[in-house]
Amino acid sequence: MIDIPKKGKKFILARHFEGSPTHDNFKLVEFDIPNLQEGEILVEALFLSVDPYMRPYSARLLQEGTSTMIGSQVAKVIATKNGEYPLGTRLVGYWGWSTHSVVNPNNVATGMIGSFTHFPDIGNLSPSLGLGAIGMPGNTAYFGFLEICQPKEGDVVVVTGAAGAVGSLVGQIAKIKGCHVIGFAGSDDKVKWLVDEVGFDKAYNYKTADWDKCLKEAAPNGVDCYFDNVGGLLSTTIRNNMKDFGRISVCGSISTYNDKTPTMAPACEAAFVFKQLKMEGFLVGRWKSRWMEGLSQMTKWIQEVRIAQNSTSDTRSIVFP
Repeated sequence: MIDIPKKGKKFILARHFEGSPTHDNFKLVEFDIPNLQEGEILVEALFLSVDPYMRPYSARLLQEGTSTMIGSQVAKVIATKNGEYPLGTRLVGYWGWSTHSVVNPNNVATGMIGSFTHFPDIGNLSPSLGLGAIGMPGNTAYFGFLEICQPKEGDVVVVTGAAGAVGSLVGQIAKIKGCHVIGFAGSDDKVKWLVDEVGFDKAYNYKTADWDKCLKEAAPNGVDCYFDNVGGLLSTTIRNNMKDFGRISVCGSISTYNDKTPTMAPACEAAFVFKQLKMEGFLVGRWKSRWMEGLSQMTKWIQEVRIAQNSTSDTRSIVFP
């Protein structure tokens, strides 16, 4: 018999972010869990995500002082009045940083907040992968790289934010497709990990490396595909080192998220014109109709040990004391 809690805890956005996030941006509050109505389910969070997208999305979607902090979670059904969702069903949903959520599967939001999917059967793999390689980051890497960059065997691929959840997966997918992969990350330890464990051909610490020199040494004939997680001056340098008809997939602009004033970068039109480059941004929801295709392929690659299970989780009781 499952003990159904009467109260839950959640973090709300106390203040919008200015510069780097601090504890003052969040507030932990307790709330009453309502009784279920017909058709509803109660889910309990197993794992919560911390992702870069939360920064720009919170500014667009959340209200100070009232909105639950945005984010996805792997959760299980602990109470149900919906026969299609029995006890123990595992879901991945955008219910934010909350211990519990009441959900009506027949009245799901059309936007990101409140939406959810079934978590596929992944055997003995950790369910935390539902927030990583077998979740939104996995599909971001899978579709964002393959559909936009259209890599071919032998292509030279550069990935920024390469040690992150998405970047590390992009590099591994590129290796599966027979590409030569170069990564930029933010520490020597990350660089070593990318080469020794993840399988990148070359990796550099963007904080200490001469970007242009590194690219000319690692890709003397130029770069075919660039998966851009960071934006800024590093991206400008990479674009200037691309081959004719190079393809650029823009996933994010992490380097600018903490800026209090707009970042100024050199004009890039000349590289686009004379190299005839193609650059395209995307939101992973574009491939919502193919969601399970991506998750199935990522699961298969992990089970075949072609993609490493790269996830970091903290199970200490620090989030909801």
